[in-house]
Amino acid sequence: MITGLAHSAVCVPDVDAAVAWYRDVLGLHVLSPPYEMRGPAIERDMGELVPSPVAVKAAIVGFAHDGDRVLEVIEYPEAPGRAGREDASVVDHGLTHVGLLCDDIVATRARLEQHGVEFLTSGVAGLVGLRTTWFTDPYGVVFILVEKRRPDRPYYRQVTAPGE
Repeated sequence: MITGLAHSAVCVPDVDAAVAWYRDVLGLHVLSPPYEMRGPAIERDMGELVPSPVAVKAAIVGFAHDGDRVLEVIEYPEAPGRAGREDASVVDHGLTHVGLLCDDIVATRARLEQHGVEFLTSGVAGLVGLRTTWFTDPYGVVFILVEKRRPDRPYYRQVTAPGE
């Protein structure tokens, strides 16, 4: 039985540079610094997904209090990947974006803009008890920045349900 969500992974061409971006620009914490895996164990795990010899360089970023909900930053040194599609859209099927929480969306957006982050929306929108704005990382991953009106509730329960 599945009991929860664990991590999401972003494949990048350079783990060290990506970890620095996620740390310095987004303010994520490096929970597990870059490390490389080679050998029989990783071959058994990913040998049917990645050309041999399987080599994985990865790091974990996020917030210590979030448990398993982290972002894995991963590079395959022996199997360089392709850049994301330039015409990719959030309406394409499959994983479309990663949500990040903040406590002051206007200040957070301004700070990210100072770091040269590319925003996909011209401002901040308000809907269902949330304030949102959208941006991409240097690898084309789309993020939604979310400020909750009611921080004590999950983002999907911001509007009071009938009977509450």
